[in-house]
Amino acid sequence: MEQPQIEDLNVLMKRRLEELEELKKRNVEPFAYSFGDIVKSSDIKTNFKEDEQRQVAVAGRIMAIRRMGKASFASLQDEDGKIQIYLKRDEIGEAYENFKLMDIGDIVGVKGFAFRTKTGEISVHTRELVLLSKSIRPIPIAKEMTDEAGNKVIFDQFVDKELRYRQRYVDLIVNPEVREVFKKRSQIITSMRQFLDSNGIMEVETPVLQSLYGGASARPFITHHNALDVPLYLRIADELYLKRLIVGGFHAVYEISKDFRNEGMDKTHNPEFTMMEVYVAYRDYMWMMEFVENMFASIAQKVFGSLTFNFEEHIIDFTPPWRKISMVDAISEKTGANILELSDKELELLAEKSGVAITGKQSRGKLIDELFDLTVQPGLIQPTFITEYPIETSPLAKKHRTKEGIVERFEGFVAGREICNAFSELNDPIDQRERFMDQMKAREMGDDEAQQIDEDYVRAMEYGMPPTAGLGIGIDRLVMLFTNQSSIRDVLFFPQMKPEKQ
Repeated sequence: MEQPQIEDLNVLMKRRLEELEELKKRNVEPFAYSFGDIVKSSDIKTNFKEDEQRQVAVAGRIMAIRRMGKASFASLQDEDGKIQIYLKRDEIGEAYENFKLMDIGDIVGVKGFAFRTKTGEISVHTRELVLLSKSIRPIPIAKEMTDEAGNKVIFDQFVDKELRYRQRYVDLIVNPEVREVFKKRSQIITSMRQFLDSNGIMEVETPVLQSLYGGASARPFITHHNALDVPLYLRIADELYLKRLIVGGFHAVYEISKDFRNEGMDKTHNPEFTMMEVYVAYRDYMWMMEFVENMFASIAQKVFGSLTFNFEEHIIDFTPPWRKISMVDAISEKTGANILELSDKELELLAEKSGVAITGKQSRGKLIDELFDLTVQPGLIQPTFITEYPIETSPLAKKHRTKEGIVERFEGFVAGREICNAFSELNDPIDQRERFMDQMKAREMGDDEAQQIDEDYVRAMEYGMPPTAGLGIGIDRLVMLFTNQSSIRDVLFFPQMKPEKQ
């Protein structure tokens, strides 16, 4: 939708400001302090009975007005939807005259009784009308018209993606289906908490500001603490702090938190995002696979009442068990090559042939990872666990108990997107230090996402860390899947945007 011309907007706002001043002259408070107890529009409709005049109080934003001289109808929108109100001059007197100075977008409170109109619409017969907030800036309301062929045409819709993300408050007002996505997001997170709590896992909080970032391969945001005169980092993951708690004696902990990574933005990435990480002592990654299947099934059934979902052109079925295949076998299915049997040069040639951009700085594990991303990941439509990752790309996971060069790790993929990552957590401090040293070598080779040595974390492990299974789930991507949204920006109230041009 195109923005109104500045001069047109100024005229509309000028008229509304004049109405505001006139209301003040009539001793009408245009920005009220409260209205009292109200019911939702959905409650009025659900509990309506033909044989009683139920007294109700409802508040919301005026979305349409139909004036008819001595009586008027208006459509009132609250969080749950819309309800019609009926106003009659002979019954509300002065308030009816004040209503003439109200516009679409104004927020009002109404007291009266529920009734059904002659056309069958459940409405509120107004006995008291109170202006709660005067809208100075007009909201973009879609208009309908019928063309010569009798087809309904809708125009002036608020559909411009960038405008919707920048002005989410307007988007929520005029596109009610957007509110439903965020209601589902809240329910998904609540359901996840309930599942974790019911399994005896304790919710905890760990630092957002960290003196040393870790737990993932990513670039951090850097800030400065003035009093201590030290650099600090916004966390890129919760992992190392949560595992410190396992060392300290907690059996199972989880955190739902904001993490921050200084990376590019696309349909599945935002620099600020929500993660759930959980760690359970005395378990391994095989146990965690079943845990993930059960958690997804529980959330899907509780929030949506189904285990099958439409996502873009696919029908996704979350019914356990999910398919399980090793990364080596998955790449072999697509390329015909066993990557464990290839020399470094042969692997590089295969990767280049498959479309990987060769920089000369990639480790063997990094090449395998990028080869997988291009050849396998796009085809992982139904829920699938990819297992057994290269040790070079998994510095916090235990070595596989029977296979060389790989670790006990899985990632869950749905609709070609990664939605979770899990390990049998590395609990050998000597091995951990060596892995950190390998990561530092990768940094020296130019990998600015490689991890640093966290000496305090190694020290914690030296006190003894029990066998542990760990899991991370990207909440935003999970919500995208369940609500059929193609971009992460559609499941974030306020996604990161370039600065607005004035």
